[in-house]
Formats: sequence, C-alpha cells, structure tokens
Amino acid sequence: MKNRLIALLFALVPCVALGAASGYELDEANIDLTDKASLQDGARTFVNYCMGCHSAQYQRYERVATDLGIPEELMLENMVFTGALIGDHMENGMRPVDAKVWFGTAPPDLTMVSRVRGEDWLYTYMRTFYEDPTRPLGANNKVFPNVGMPNVLAELQGDQVIGCKPMPVLEDGKPVRDTLTGDTVQEEQCDVLTVVPETGTQSEEEFDETVRNLVAFLAYSADPIKLERHRIGIYVLLYLAFLFIFAYLLKREYWRDVH
Repeated sequence: MKNRLIALLFALVPCVALGAASGYELDEANIDLTDKASLQDGARTFVNYCMGCHSAQYQRYERVATDLGIPEELMLENMVFTGALIGDHMENGMRPVDAKVWFGTAPPDLTMVSRVRGEDWLYTYMRTFYEDPTRPLGANNKVFPNVGMPNVLAELQGDQVIGCKPMPVLEDGKPVRDTLTGDTVQEEQCDVLTVVPETGTQSEEEFDETVRNLVAFLAYSADPIKLERHRIGIYVLLYLAFLFIFAYLLKREYWRDVH
C-alpha cells in the first residue's frame, strides 16, 4: 500500500510541473460555465483560430451544439470547416505526418488541456505571447518560454512586444499616491509586455474577454458534465442529510431500553 501511494505521488509531479514551469505569475481567469453566451463565443474562437492545428477529438460537434444551445444547422454552417457531420468528433484537417514535418511534432489535442494545465495557466498563456525575431515562428511566450507555437490571436490582440513603460508603485498591493498631488506614483519598469497601439482589431478589454471565453470553452470541453455533476452532488448531500435524521431517530429508539 505504501509503495502504491509513493508511485501515485510521483505520477502527480509532472502535472504540477506543467502548470508552474516558468514561475510566471498567473492571472485569474474567472470563467463562468453557466454563461452560455461566453461558451458560444469561446467555441467560435476555438474553431476559427485553434482548430487549424489542434483538435478536440474527444468532443463531438453535436454534443457542443446541444450543451451550448447552438442550432445544429448554425453549427454546421459556421463551425464545421472539414466536411464533418454533426455527430463527428472535433478533429482538424491536418495530417499528423504533415504536422511533424512543419512543427517537429504534432500539435497536442486540446480536449483535456484545461484539466492538465489549469484555467489560469491557459488564460495567462494566451495573453503573454510577444514578438521574438530569434524564434522560428517569430513569437515567444512569458508563461511557456521558447514554445514552438505562433501567436494565433495576434490579429485580435495586436503586436505585443517587451519594452519599458511607467508602472504604478505598489505597497501592500495598493498603488502609492503622492502626498501633495494625490496622483499615483509611477516608475519606469522594463521587461514589460506592451501592445503596439492600432495593431489589433480588439481593445485590451475585448481581447481579455475573448481569451476568457476561449478558456471557458476549453474548461467545458474537458468536463462537459461538471455543472450536472455538481447539481446531482447537492441532491445527494441533501438526501444523506435527510436520511441521517431518520437513522439517528431509529438508533435512539433501538437504544432506548439499553442501559
């Protein structure tokens, strides 16, 4: 038994390492799996920007359409680009052989990536690509240094670069203010990610929302019955609590005459 526990602990180590390899501070995704509009937008972003290389082979178009409230005709017209049927798995059109030639290895399937990496990791990762001419694909990443993936959302985000810019001085997590003017005290900080103005089609807030919705869809794909499981779990706990009352009363009745 002891050996099994040790083996299990070692098996979990790689999963932990995946989420904190670079030591970069992660931002909170704050996704809402009950927001179907968010999940629909995330699904649209996934099929338009991610499925060129990645697949979600353990997910079906029909299941996504049903769960997210998307009419099947609309799903086939706007989210299926490979000639697949509504009941098919969400696989991309790239052959693994070609992927290995172009990228050195086939891009991973993303159905379970949220459970492996974590929602905050994905949210921060997709927002921290920056231009790096030394990389084969011209981009690098703060969370996953030297990743072999281009910034597929650069069209939306714009050209993000590393540079210097004034940043608020913080004390106990709060901005420090000038005692005379009341203005926030700032200092020049370098190695900061900055988006070049007028290079993206979305504002910073809009892009953050797009990425948050994408992460929400990936979290849903990794565990489509999470909300249903939680709902059933509440009913089970209520049933057990109700049963406990009768079990206690029955036990007290049985032991009443026992001294």
